[in-house]
Amino acid sequence: MIERRPFSTLGGADHGWLNAKHHFSFAGYHDPRRMGWGALRVWNDDTIAPGTGFPPHPHADMEIITYVREGAITHRDNLGNEGRTEAGDVQVMSAGSGITHSEYNLEPGTTRIFQIWIIPDEHGRPPSWGAKPFPRGDRAGRFVTLASGFQEDTDALPLRTNARVLGATLKAGESTTYALADGRHGYLVPASGKVEVNGVSLDARDGAAIRNEPALRVTALEDAELVLVDAAA
Repeated sequence: MIERRPFSTLGGADHGWLNAKHHFSFAGYHDPRRMGWGALRVWNDDTIAPGTGFPPHPHADMEIITYVREGAITHRDNLGNEGRTEAGDVQVMSAGSGITHSEYNLEPGTTRIFQIWIIPDEHGRPPSWGAKPFPRGDRAGRFVTLASGFQEDTDALPLRTNARVLGATLKAGESTTYALADGRHGYLVPASGKVEVNGVSLDARDGAAIRNEPALRVTALEDAELVLVDAAA
């Protein structure tokens, strides 16, 4: 089963400095049919104006993955962590027992991110934050694990949940595959470009909610950058 969720149908709000689109219910957008997908709870498509951002605010008991599509985001938190994550790179915040952080676009141009929240397997653990570069060229023609709760994914940023976040870049006409284990929930979004997933066409920033598809074959109809979450039910 692959359910296409066109970008035009997503909820969201335009705050001037922030234009946010929500694949799932979030903040003022509520759709009882879109409360999450397995353990995946939030997928926000955020466009942040230069010199603006999210002032300090708290989180707890959530795995929060930020995938930077364009520009850069600067993170600061009450643990003393500070870092600038550039386009193509990833940061992970395990909110655990509680963390307060800010995220700002300190760049001269627009920043665009996907922010993905996944429910952790355990609550109340000490909070943490980390970031890592993932050059787009290293993902050419294949999915690469960017963040993971599986011990074997040693090159990925760690998650405290039974999930993977993966990225791929495909040239027009290229295909790649991904095996989705029985009972798992997949959610795929092209950050750019048009693709087909097992014959279902997706435009840039559309979502595809996937289950009961043991093998995903993704074919780029034009140059494309992809993000995929493989989460527990």
